[in-house]
Amino acid sequence: MPSRHHEIADDLRRQLTTGRIKPGERLPSEAGLADRYKVSTVTLRRALGVLQGEGLIEKIHGKGNFVRRPPRKIVYVGGWGTLDPRTAAETALRVTVRTNTVPAEGQLTALLKVPTGSPLAEFFCVSHEGESPHGLARIYIPRDLAPTGVLDDESSWRETVTRFAVLSSPPAAVRETVCARPPTLDEASALRLRSAVAVLAVTRVATDATGRVVEAALLVFPGNRVDAVFTTHHMTNEGQTQG
Repeated sequence: MPSRHHEIADDLRRQLTTGRIKPGERLPSEAGLADRYKVSTVTLRRALGVLQGEGLIEKIHGKGNFVRRPPRKIVYVGGWGTLDPRTAAETALRVTVRTNTVPAEGQLTALLKVPTGSPLAEFFCVSHEGESPHGLARIYIPRDLAPTGVLDDESSWRETVTRFAVLSSPPAAVRETVCARPPTLDEASALRLRSAVAVLAVTRVATDATGRVVEAALLVFPGNRVDAVFTTHHMTNEGQTQG
């Protein structure tokens, strides 16, 4: 049998999802809600805590509890390895980028198929809409494949990074592994996530015509702020690809 605070959270959630309480609206006072549901303020705050953990409401100190506005979504286009420019433009995304040269270690040696310690060009990117983070990417390229001056001259790659696209020369193949999982502590901090919000994690590996891995990217998006779209192509009897 559900506890009383979960019953209250369920009732308030229904009011939020049906529009009886609208985005941006302030909820009645905690004392008023406790009186309405005939419970103590402790029980009422537990119910509100459930909704806060789900990202449905937020408590602003000194002002009360407010219904959060639904986050606008962007679209990640699988296969192309990029954000849909239409949704990126609609949400006025800006991307901050930090570049560095790092040695290949752990997972990166396996993804890029390079020896431990091999130098890699690293791009650490975080996209924002206003003050709200929308996604982060760690993109790695073998240092000998990075264009000359790529870590110093932003003009040559800024537009590509803004779309989280493949940075290296057009690859022959892109392989993406997608999963939903809890965020790591670092990811939760960078994306300002509550522990209850799952992330969509994309591991993208690009190879050239010889089979050499030319880039590996670790992309992370809050699950409630992105849709991932993948298009499959079927082969005809003549071996031609149909979209």
